[in-house]
Amino acid sequence: MHDPRFDSLANLLFEYSIGLKRNETVLIEAFDVPDEMTVALVRAAQKAGGVPYVETYHARVSRALALEASDRQLNLLARHELARMKKMDAYIALRGSNNITELSDVPAAKMKLLAKKMRPVQDQRVKKTKWVVLRWPTPSMAQLAGMSTEAFEDFYFEVCTLDYRKLQPGMKALKRLMEKTDRVEIKGPDTDFRFSIKGIPAVICGGDRNIPDGEVFSCPVRDSVQGHVTFNAPSIYQSIGFDGIRLEFKDGKIVDATSNETKKLNRILDSDPGARYIGEFSLGFNPYVLQPMRDILFDEKIAGSFHLTPGQAYEEADNGNRSQVHWDMVSIQRSEYGGGEIYFDGKLIRRDGEFLPEPLQSLNRGRFVKRR
Repeated sequence: MHDPRFDSLANLLFEYSIGLKRNETVLIEAFDVPDEMTVALVRAAQKAGGVPYVETYHARVSRALALEASDRQLNLLARHELARMKKMDAYIALRGSNNITELSDVPAAKMKLLAKKMRPVQDQRVKKTKWVVLRWPTPSMAQLAGMSTEAFEDFYFEVCTLDYRKLQPGMKALKRLMEKTDRVEIKGPDTDFRFSIKGIPAVICGGDRNIPDGEVFSCPVRDSVQGHVTFNAPSIYQSIGFDGIRLEFKDGKIVDATSNETKKLNRILDSDPGARYIGEFSLGFNPYVLQPMRDILFDEKIAGSFHLTPGQAYEEADNGNRSQVHWDMVSIQRSEYGGGEIYFDGKLIRRDGEFLPEPLQSLNRGRFVKRR
């Protein structure tokens, strides 16, 4: 049965998120997504005058391929995918799976090889196309969120069709403030660290890259990070669940890293030299995303959160760090999660997840929901 919310979401993606124009090509990748939603995307692309191409994937098939992937096989795959991506003006991916840990038993060496071989394809997509990526609601996601399947679906469509235009004034003010800032200090439970963002651009994420969205990110000067940080949101990376990640920094480098999976954590951080340096710093403020659910596209937007990213820096906010790793690690600073403070050049700008300067207060959940 067709759900009219599919059409609303599809239209938002093409009209607002990527702004598809007549005769532009778009690659639609659907990972364990109902055919009805993929059809809605195709029709929305055609309505906009675009030329859609579709690829469908299934997690169990991807696991079978990854388990025995060879260097030769991945070289051919990467060349094929890169050639196709170079012909695309835009890209949309919907990713759903009833088992988010489907790849957890793929050997780490295989996952590392896969990430390395496919990096040029990802770089082409990120740098050269208009793109947006989002999850698809599944019973397993509902379980992680502690919700019934129906309630989670309602939550998903409310969050993903948020009117991001209402966040624009606050996001623009935060961008200006971050671009004037040199020193950042962050304090909280088992967290006390500092770094510089001087001279590095800040980038607004307001529904035109990821859905859900709601963050402004920059990047630390590569060697400036000092101190320690503990992340209170659980994380999944390479299909492995991590809890209680704690990192210590000296002159920008992660010199000590612990979690419930300390060996696996350090194995990932040892993937290459850049994996032990930070490639992104971001503040999250989506008013409807309030708790972690082990899905980074949601968790990195949690109201009152920040995240740091060991690994690759984005070119839009670049500190020169290069890595095959890009791992967003999230800490929530609202009072029910232990609170915390963020200072820009010695001035307190956020306490317990609430922005204090007047131009930024429209990003606070209470202000946004009340205005609605």
